[in-house]
Amino acid sequence: MAAILSEGLGYGIVLGFGLVFAAIMTLITMIQKRFLGEKVTSEEYMAAGRSVKTGLVASAVVSSWTWAATLLQSSSVAYKYGISGPFWYASGASVQVLLFSVLAIELKRKCPNAHTFLEIISIRYGRKAHFVFLFFGLLTNVIVSAMLLLGGSAVVSALTGMNTIAACFLLPLGVIIYTLFGGLKATFIADYSHTVVIMIIVLLFSFTAYATSDLIGSPGKMYELLQQAAALHPVDGNHEGSYLTMASSQGLMFGIINLCSNFGTVFIDNAYWQRAIAASPHSTVKAYLIGGLSWFAIPFTLATTLGISAVALESNENFPTYPNRLTASDVSAGLVAPNAAVALLGHGGAVAVLLLVFMAVTSAASAELIAVSSVCTFDVYRTYINPMATGKQLINVSHGVVGGFGLIMGVLAVILKEAGIDLGYLYSLMGVLISSAVLPVTFSLLWRKQNVVAACVAPVGGLCISITAWLVCAKLYSGEITLASTGTDQAMLAGNLAALISGGVISAILSLINPDDYTFDATRKLRQVTDDDVVGTPESNTSMEEVGVDEKKAAAGATTVEVARPKEGWSFDAEEDAKLAKASRFARWSSGVLTVVLILLWPLPMFFSKYVFSEGFYTGWVVLSIVWAICSTIAVTIYPIWESRGSIGEVFRGMYEYVSSKSSTAAV
Repeated sequence: MAAILSEGLGYGIVLGFGLVFAAIMTLITMIQKRFLGEKVTSEEYMAAGRSVKTGLVASAVVSSWTWAATLLQSSSVAYKYGISGPFWYASGASVQVLLFSVLAIELKRKCPNAHTFLEIISIRYGRKAHFVFLFFGLLTNVIVSAMLLLGGSAVVSALTGMNTIAACFLLPLGVIIYTLFGGLKATFIADYSHTVVIMIIVLLFSFTAYATSDLIGSPGKMYELLQQAAALHPVDGNHEGSYLTMASSQGLMFGIINLCSNFGTVFIDNAYWQRAIAASPHSTVKAYLIGGLSWFAIPFTLATTLGISAVALESNENFPTYPNRLTASDVSAGLVAPNAAVALLGHGGAVAVLLLVFMAVTSAASAELIAVSSVCTFDVYRTYINPMATGKQLINVSHGVVGGFGLIMGVLAVILKEAGIDLGYLYSLMGVLISSAVLPVTFSLLWRKQNVVAACVAPVGGLCISITAWLVCAKLYSGEITLASTGTDQAMLAGNLAALISGGVISAILSLINPDDYTFDATRKLRQVTDDDVVGTPESNTSMEEVGVDEKKAAAGATTVEVARPKEGWSFDAEEDAKLAKASRFARWSSGVLTVVLILLWPLPMFFSKYVFSEGFYTGWVVLSIVWAICSTIAVTIYPIWESRGSIGEVFRGMYEYVSSKSSTAAV
């Protein structure tokens, strides 16, 4: 793809816009301190006070789950598989957020003062299991960070000609700055800002393609162009070769891969646990359900617009690659959406995609930075290096990790690029490497019978099985083991399924042989850190007489944390726990029902019936995607403002009084 925009504009957006945005976020953080009385203690920096409201948490969930892959790969699978691609991308990656609402509320019930999910592992199972899950957690952060920069740098380079290596290092720069100053609360505010921009651009492309474009302009015209495209180059594995059917064997295969791999990147990524930690207890479930349903609209609507438009318009002279089709390498690198945007809106489309990808990369990168920072601070530094650390020392360590990992992200992306690994390959591979830890982590909060042996062995054993299945399938299917053969859908499907299933099976078998009977008393007694208190010695922690024999064994070598008292306002009496238990039950049935609908009841009847969309049905499908996007925009951009109207009014009143007092003083 020839560069549409100037290289200077690329540097201007990546570096200039990034620094300006960082300055704005830093200024907002300072205003909060000045007019809302917020102090950057270690708890505020790492946990945002544990009182963030529903709308802002939902917006943060949407932002942190909107990777470059969300915008780029969703359009790529739409280009390859037709309308089934956007649906399977959206459904296969939203149910994890919906189901995570169960873990989020259980975290509030069983370890309300946690800073990372690894602290729970350490307290329940001890050091060996802690090391195992520490490896999987950091591996997840590394993979996600590399994917963000691989996809983002590829698009920036394709659109502007900017040096790819420079983009890898400059994209995270602004994020590092505002994360250093404001911590988790700053990332929430930045996430909200990013989400607003992303949703506006998604709607811009949708209305352009289906309402105002001279090239398409209506669902009916798009339907006609897709029929012509299917006649010229029918889709292998789709019923009648049509782009307008859910009966796509390759689309279904991608959906299964997507479903398995994304469980790992939600359940094992500390970024999503941190949003649960930061949320107000009674906001947690609603935030994740709203966030998951709102996020669905982004890949579903955007890919139904840009991915499908690329298919419809690549035979049009306005398409950048005309008269040639996009190459397989361009599709895998995520360049379908940029090409379609340029065809629809010219230079304006290129700028919109550049801004869209920049927002996606930086928002998710901020979540990864603070996630890694928390893990390294609480699960490495305070657990194994300085157990007597004060809150101020923890903040200093966190600052160092944010800066260091920001640099490491760029290095990793460059290494993978030079090795020939692109966004599409890494996106499919991630589940093979991390999903074996999904069910053991889930059991750690939801199943009292999982024992320490199962917690240690299941993730590692599952990883060995998944890698074996992945490579053996590549060899059997392609006759060789190469980068290309290991990247086939068949090999990735085998590896992803093996990872997710084997970890759970191994854990269940080992736990049933010698079941534990954990009560979570020790995790509930984890305490917060204050900047004027020192972490206590093991003697000051929970009396071992208060827990059972199994918990005594599990607590050996575990994280022990104690300060004067828990955060003021936290109450976990019987009445409060009953409310949280009710919220947990609601999370289980609501997320379960939504998962069944999105994965089974909605798509599978259309798959097995081999239904090819009529023009009227396709029009309804497009209208549904746009309406869903509008509702999502309201939920994650307008609702947070309404919910926080009191604090916003307080800030403006404080600013007005401050300016008025200064004016009065100057007049005197």
